[in-house]
Amino acid sequence: MGPDMHLRPLHLLSLLLALTCQAQTAGPNLLKTVADIPLPGASSRFDYASLDPGAHRLYMNHMGAGEVVVFDTASRKVVAVLKGFPRCTGILVVPSRHEVYVSAPGEGAVAVLDTTSLKEVARIKVGDFPDGIAFDPDDQRVFVSDESGCQVAVLDARTHRLLSHIPMGGEVGNTQYDPVSRRIYSNVQTLNQLVVIDPKAMKVVDRIHLPGAQGNHGLLMDPEQHLAFVACEGNSVLLVVDLGTRNVTASFPVGRDPDVLAFDPGAGRLVVASESGPATIFHEVGRTLRKAGSQDVGRNAHIVAIDPATHLLYFPLMRVGNHPELRILAPFR
Repeated sequence: MGPDMHLRPLHLLSLLLALTCQAQTAGPNLLKTVADIPLPGASSRFDYASLDPGAHRLYMNHMGAGEVVVFDTASRKVVAVLKGFPRCTGILVVPSRHEVYVSAPGEGAVAVLDTTSLKEVARIKVGDFPDGIAFDPDDQRVFVSDESGCQVAVLDARTHRLLSHIPMGGEVGNTQYDPVSRRIYSNVQTLNQLVVIDPKAMKVVDRIHLPGAQGNHGLLMDPEQHLAFVACEGNSVLLVVDLGTRNVTASFPVGRDPDVLAFDPGAGRLVVASESGPATIFHEVGRTLRKAGSQDVGRNAHIVAIDPATHLLYFPLMRVGNHPELRILAPFR
């Protein structure tokens, strides 16, 4: 009998205890599947998505295929597949302008689409690797994270022209607009900073250091509470940042490689999607968060969009079986 044979029952017992504990701590599911919709194209990576709830349109970047998939959330059907956007990453629909902005890092450009015709109306060279996109309605300007270019590009939405580049000093994660402070916020993920930009002056006006951050990439604003939620890929945590005091007020573990965040204002529900599969759900309580739990959504479920009217959650998945799929979920409560 080998020297390890006596240890096998102990290993089995330890494994059973670990699985039992895991089942006890996982808790009941917080989300239920409403529909699984097959998506066209090969099983390759999706990146960002953007929802226009008023028009019932979800725009999804199929990064691996270089395509934008347009989905009707009312009929639950794909209405268009738009080709020609190499390695498309960031996407943002701006309903007031009837436009969609699409980052195409394969060309270092941002494409502008008309939401009525779904035709391209402009393509602007912006830098090395355009990614996250934010829109400033006051100045009608579009701010684009140039991740590896270590800058934020500024576009004029009226003329579809490049106005400026704002040096950031490191790799740029996601970029968001805060309508209350009327500022643009950008993650500088190699410096562990949240950088504040004056959109009118097109310059950096503040840098907020983020203790506990490693690779802060995902970003979402809560303008009413004057908070920023920051997802850190390097150490798989979510940070809550008080924009008034410029302090990190809370930190929570989330799924490995967190990326996109979505907020349901009516329910006060924040969802953090992660590359490893689990979606982590939080409830906003005053000016902080309470973690409700996590639930596995599917592999590469790093994108989430929430419809504030229906409270449904949309997760584009690169592979379910042998095809990509849009998984639609609803909260149990």
